[in-house]
Amino acid sequence: MNILNAMRRQKLLSLSLLLFTLSIGILIGTLVNTAVRAEKGQSAARDASPLTIPSPAQLSTAFGQLARQLGPSVVNVTSTYGARQARQLQQTPRRRQPTPSPDEEEDQGGLDLFRRFFGSPFGDMPQLPFRGQGTGSGFIVDKNGYILTNNHVVQDADRIRVKLHDDPKEYDAKVIGQDFELDIAVIKIEAGRPLPVAKIGNSDGVQVGDWAVAIGSPFGLEATVTAGIISAKGRDIADPEHQLQKFLQTDAAINPGNSGGPLLDLKGEVIGVNTAIATATGGYQGIGFALPINMAAQAYNQIIKTGKVSRGGIGVNFRKGGPPELLKAYGVSEGVFVDTVTPGGPADKAGIKAEDIIISFNGKPIKDGEDLVSRVSATPVGSEATVEVIRDGKKREYKLTIAERAALFPDTVGGRRVPQEPSRTENTEAKFGFWYRNLTSGDRDRMGFDEKGGVLITRVDPGSFAEDIGVLPRDILIAINRQPVNSVDDVQRIQATVRPGQPVALRIMRGVPARTGRADWQTVFLAGTLPANP
Repeated sequence: MNILNAMRRQKLLSLSLLLFTLSIGILIGTLVNTAVRAEKGQSAARDASPLTIPSPAQLSTAFGQLARQLGPSVVNVTSTYGARQARQLQQTPRRRQPTPSPDEEEDQGGLDLFRRFFGSPFGDMPQLPFRGQGTGSGFIVDKNGYILTNNHVVQDADRIRVKLHDDPKEYDAKVIGQDFELDIAVIKIEAGRPLPVAKIGNSDGVQVGDWAVAIGSPFGLEATVTAGIISAKGRDIADPEHQLQKFLQTDAAINPGNSGGPLLDLKGEVIGVNTAIATATGGYQGIGFALPINMAAQAYNQIIKTGKVSRGGIGVNFRKGGPPELLKAYGVSEGVFVDTVTPGGPADKAGIKAEDIIISFNGKPIKDGEDLVSRVSATPVGSEATVEVIRDGKKREYKLTIAERAALFPDTVGGRRVPQEPSRTENTEAKFGFWYRNLTSGDRDRMGFDEKGGVLITRVDPGSFAEDIGVLPRDILIAINRQPVNSVDDVQRIQATVRPGQPVALRIMRGVPARTGRADWQTVFLAGTLPANP
């Protein structure tokens, strides 16, 4: 038995030794094979260093930080246009113009369709005015509520409303001043608190290839952030109404509604005001234009000081990009060939004529038309200047007084003038913001209104208390705060008892078109709190 146990132990020991030896061999073979492979890998490029994967890039984080930092200072701007302005904006070919919303277009079309088949139930009464609406962007540059935006976003608007970041309230804005040539406007809101301000940068330091971030409200979508690079500088998009504009071009997505928003660098500083797009479809196609902030700041500073932007002019017209042979034929290589002279302007009074070639301004050579416009426009209105020209191969020098550029060229650089308000002969109530008159028997017959009492509302002031609560032209006012209204005198009497901050309830009758060709009249109740400054 002892012999058998000894034999078993010996076999087990031998097996264990064999397994141990095999394990050592496998381990040594693996190490040798790995070393050989490593030797072979290094032998292909012994002097090469292995690639090292860096930490994740922080650029996306930088964009997010910019959005958080600048977002609160970027605002949404909505402009409302009356019937006359909306029609003019639709009929006037402009590269940027407010357009009515789809709902407004559909509503107007529905009214036209109804009138075509059933006629107007109101006879010669004024029709419901079409109101256009445009949206854009802007950014706060002063904590007291001053906002920089594009002029085309607010021009000719009856009412301008501003919505702040993360604030459901809409604030009425007033225009402080406009620069038609640079397409810049300054508007102001009363928020009742200090507002976050965008940091202004220096656009002169921007280089092609620099990162750029645009923030705005394209298509009405607030606080939209897009990124790209600066594609070019000093772009001129050949618009005679905006001759002074020299844009930063960017491929950061800019769409309708981005107008007036800021273009930022990666330091979070504003380097431009998003202004226009180059597109065949009306949408983003990779080319957007922003006015350099240095130009916009100069206009802003004049506006907050005087309410307008003043630039010098001498009253000469020239062809931009004319053939160089034209100058050579007159014996010069640089200068401005005068096509026409504005009658009564400084150049005309001084004796400058068509076919003269302007070669210097205040003693400094003039290279081309852009050089002349830049130099003259920067010269204060009313100051004296010296212009040197070539005429018939001889140099002549003229003294003149710089005039207001917009006054010399009102059709091209003066901007569209806001139409004068029509004469208003109706009685009006400033507290409520609607115009009204007594109903005649002829009105009642024509309108199919058989009830007694009431006054006819003929107009509603844009931005007024009446518009806010929903009063419409052609409504018939029946009662104010449950007191019957039978005449204009009743309105005057009742409104005298209402104070700002008090609730006002109106009972009106509103006509709904019917197939009979007359109107079905429905009772509508409207109410609101009379503001302190209606």
